[in-house]
Amino acid sequence: MELKKLIEICKPLNIMGRTDREVTGVEIDSRKVGRDNMFVAMKGTQVDGHAYIEKAIEQGAGTIVCEKIPETVHEEVTYLQYESTEMTAGMLATHFYGNPTNRMSLIGVTGTNGKTTIATLLFHIFRRLGYKCGLCSTVCNYIDDKAIPTEVTTPDPITLNRLLAQMADEGCQYAFMEVSSHSVAQHRISGLTFAGGIFTNLTRDHLDYHKTFENYRDAKKAFFDTLSKKAFAIINADDKNGQFMVQNCKARIMTYSLRAAADFKARILEESFEGMNLDVDGQEVSVQFVGRFNVSNLLAVYGAAIMMGVEPKEALIQLSAMKPVNGRFETIRSPQGVTAIVDYAHTPDALANVLGTINEVLQQRGECWTVCGAGGNRDKGKRPLMAQEAVKSSSRVIITSDNPRFEDPQEIINDMLAGLDDEQRRHVISIVDRREAIRTACMMAKPGDVILVAGKGHEDYQIIQGVKHHFDDHEVIREAFGMS
Repeated sequence: MELKKLIEICKPLNIMGRTDREVTGVEIDSRKVGRDNMFVAMKGTQVDGHAYIEKAIEQGAGTIVCEKIPETVHEEVTYLQYESTEMTAGMLATHFYGNPTNRMSLIGVTGTNGKTTIATLLFHIFRRLGYKCGLCSTVCNYIDDKAIPTEVTTPDPITLNRLLAQMADEGCQYAFMEVSSHSVAQHRISGLTFAGGIFTNLTRDHLDYHKTFENYRDAKKAFFDTLSKKAFAIINADDKNGQFMVQNCKARIMTYSLRAAADFKARILEESFEGMNLDVDGQEVSVQFVGRFNVSNLLAVYGAAIMMGVEPKEALIQLSAMKPVNGRFETIRSPQGVTAIVDYAHTPDALANVLGTINEVLQQRGECWTVCGAGGNRDKGKRPLMAQEAVKSSSRVIITSDNPRFEDPQEIINDMLAGLDDEQRRHVISIVDRREAIRTACMMAKPGDVILVAGKGHEDYQIIQGVKHHFDDHEVIREAFGMS
């Protein structure tokens, strides 16, 4: 692409060097830079890209995008100065890749919990309806049936636009994307056009980055502020933050609820660990999901499908065929009659929701065991709250490791235990080794009991001292149940 065209769209504060040159690619990682690429020097949370400008030039960069012109300049290189490279990177990338979100309909899902389930179910439903679709999620990215592994909820702006461009180039008509608070605050979605946005709920999370709940909330709201009049916004009316999200939203606003008056409503008629019978807008439907939180998720999917032109009856037929997303309230039954549930719940609210659902279905016909931990190098404030929620709604709790990352796992456990009084600690044991913790619960549980293994869900690894080790809760449970 001609550099002049990019400059016309994203006007810099200052230009040094010639503008009659081609840009063959855009990168924020100097190690990936190739000949005549544009290198965007971004100030990240860990490193400052300005320190790698010389490295990028050595790799062949012909254009440097920066906030400060370096002291050493090269005559053959063009330097573009912007006030904020973080804010500019997404705009440059989306135009370099041909505005992919103008060539298909992009739906964003944001909130603390439920993003993965909603985005993934929409992806599967629209594929079943015959459309080519893309998915950008925590579990895996997809271009129709082609899986592209991922390790983050929302990629950096260059990777994201490259992925969306691939989707558009391969004929995808729709793309469904989880929109994390980090991605909004760091302008990773800058330049993208969304056809719709969905708000799930808001509870404490990521305060290690956002510092305050208000900052976290405002980052979510900023996503809805960018929606155009042509877009739709669907919010959870059962969450007090729902209306706040759309205070300045120009899009058409719709609501869903289990409790209040709303555009899309549902109630539970019957539920078991195999699924639920629901009343959705006066129509009965059977689904393979469990829990009020999942009814909210399904309502969001139902509402979005209707806003995208699907007939209500057809939307319900599709919902009845859907299965839970990997690591989201997945049930494993032992030959002896013990039920294990694998769930990604890693916030106090998510844990409370899952345990509430388990106890509603159990109705004291068995005991509820909870195996959980908390991630290292993340918000320490939620650790004691996680322990409190686990003890409040479980017969027995085993506190163990999650992803310790660079922290001492025992110290993380100690932080969790600090939230409990002496009486509560009588119902808790701590086992640092996650495998042994899961095995212990599986051995001690009796027929009719339920074991919740929370925190990692779909993840098939554990990070210890920065090193990734293979670890899958599903595999450990099946092995302990003698099923593998």
